[in-house]
Amino acid sequence: MSDIRLTVDGSPHVAAAGTTAGKLFHELGIEAVVARANGESLKDLAWAPDDGDVIESVPMDSDEGRAVLRHSCAHVLAQAVQELFPDAKLGIGPPITNGFYYDFDVQRPFTPDDLERIEARMRKIVKERQRFVRRVVSDDEARTELADEPYKLELIGLKGSASDDAQIAATEGADVEVGGSELTIYDNLRRGGETEWELAWKDLCRGPHLPTTGKIPAFKLMRSAAAYWRGSEKNPQLQRIYGTAWESAEALEEHLRLLAEAERRDHRRLGAELDLFSFPDEIGSGLVVFHPKGGVVKRVMEDYVRQRHIEEGFLYVGTPHISKQGLFETSGHLPYYADTMFPPMEMEGSNYYLKAMNCPMHNLIFRSRGRSYRELPLRLFEFGSVYRFEKSGVVHGLTRVRGLTMDDSHSYCTPEQAPDEIKHLLSFILSLLADFGLSDFYLELSTRDDSKDKFIGTDEEWQTATRVLEEAAVDSGLELVPDPGGAAFYGPKISVQARDAIGRTWQMSTIQYDFNQPARFGLEYQGADGERHQPVMIHSAKFGSIERFFGVLTEHYAGAFPAWLAPVQVVGIPIRSDNIDYLHQVADRLRGEGIRVEVDESDDRMQKKILRAQQQKIPFMFVAGPNDVEAGAVSLRYRNGVERRGVPLDDAIIEVSRNIASRQVEPDALNPDELITEDA
Repeated sequence: MSDIRLTVDGSPHVAAAGTTAGKLFHELGIEAVVARANGESLKDLAWAPDDGDVIESVPMDSDEGRAVLRHSCAHVLAQAVQELFPDAKLGIGPPITNGFYYDFDVQRPFTPDDLERIEARMRKIVKERQRFVRRVVSDDEARTELADEPYKLELIGLKGSASDDAQIAATEGADVEVGGSELTIYDNLRRGGETEWELAWKDLCRGPHLPTTGKIPAFKLMRSAAAYWRGSEKNPQLQRIYGTAWESAEALEEHLRLLAEAERRDHRRLGAELDLFSFPDEIGSGLVVFHPKGGVVKRVMEDYVRQRHIEEGFLYVGTPHISKQGLFETSGHLPYYADTMFPPMEMEGSNYYLKAMNCPMHNLIFRSRGRSYRELPLRLFEFGSVYRFEKSGVVHGLTRVRGLTMDDSHSYCTPEQAPDEIKHLLSFILSLLADFGLSDFYLELSTRDDSKDKFIGTDEEWQTATRVLEEAAVDSGLELVPDPGGAAFYGPKISVQARDAIGRTWQMSTIQYDFNQPARFGLEYQGADGERHQPVMIHSAKFGSIERFFGVLTEHYAGAFPAWLAPVQVVGIPIRSDNIDYLHQVADRLRGEGIRVEVDESDDRMQKKILRAQQQKIPFMFVAGPNDVEAGAVSLRYRNGVERRGVPLDDAIIEVSRNIASRQVEPDALNPDELITEDA
């Protein structure tokens, strides 16, 4: 047998022809679950490379390795379901962020008891160390072998199609390859004797997979839900089972711990417990009502951001909630955003839309009179209410709503001013987010892809805009992650991705370079040369939307807002009923200092009042008894349980005022993570 020359993880290697990737890695002491061939596709470890191939190992604890693990676990799930529910028909089963799912057509929804039985059967399959074996089959062979699987037969029919549905089916299900020339089936083989293997189960799949089910270290089924086949309500409703899988029991345990922590921080639950906001059915899905306490937080956010914009040179404007259809045709948003806009209303012979964006109206403000280069950059800003018809399945608390308020701004500048303006905006955004306690960022650069029908403008315009954004992002020193195809139709954008207190990433602010709308609206300014020129338009949103930012902050702080944001900053707690009048006098002084304060006049015992204040996550408690009244003092109790007794009232007010003014997270710079935990 002849030898072949390979490159394995960057080093030259000689092996016998026909040697598998798995054997190569084993001989070299490399841990891997699949191999990357020639910098492109992933291959099963049973794949045998050819002479000259370049091979890279993919470990299980990498993103790609976890995806292979989770896809393999999804197949084990499907096998277990069909063993327990023989009439179940298979949909698709892809890996997803932190887990996997598989869709089934079954006679009734799965119950929690069903999930326990399925998980137990999965563990049995894992213990059997069944082999995943790849087979290339023809379309006719696949149809014959999967004749009882109607959804798989549908996917076979989509192979090679360029339709959107085929793209969805292939990408999400990893069953067939769009434009591919072959189909593959994976057999799960169970040991039938000392050396014999027998077919246990099979599925249409592109792969790759782990070598055996025994390589699955740790998994758990999480829940079941209804899901339409291929995401369309026109198709049958299937039952989807979600699970998670990790490279070790410790990694799984940590993931479950973070899920529990995320549940504790869920802004929807905290919104109800802290009386911040609600979503009444009578108003409609995705439309929020802010209660008085939530209204305080929202107002403080708005006031602060409005003032920051003014300090940064923005001019505050206001625009209506609806507009004639023609405005959005001029801007180019129709038809690109028609699916996410509420249906039009016909009035006085014209169609009116609830606005889904503010930029077209800001263009009209710019165009309302002649402009000179001396006015540029001209920065317009508003809290603009917009409405987007999100599908009911994606509406989620404050983080995905149908009615939202954007802190929307648009900078009109010369092309030469654009680079500095973008750097100015990025610096402004990062400092503003830091003021709200978010300081761990990376940037995402969304650019155009080859889908010409999704974008407008010339190649040269896109190249210039992308280069300017990329240079500003690189100059920031932050990590920059590419997002091909994620640009808006009118230009590329930078997104600020912020990590919260438990490491989750949220897309926050955006900066977008727009060379299309100024042309479509005929925007001009008179240059120093006396000629008319077209400005560059730069969109930026610092919060994105106030509603979403509110939800993110609620979860970031687990409801324990910093004192400057807290709905109630101080609560007065009398030890005896005859101390109430004193605390009302104290409250009057606090209000005079602009501090939000309440006095707990309930008949409950002092300890219950303190517990209630902690549950409401109020930053400061002024506890007063007879000795405090006589001395003109209070016991100053912090939210984290630290208490200072006999503090002169003037000193206590100074301490609270100092904390509010500094916007620090907690008193005395104590560890906010510990405080949030102790607050639970």
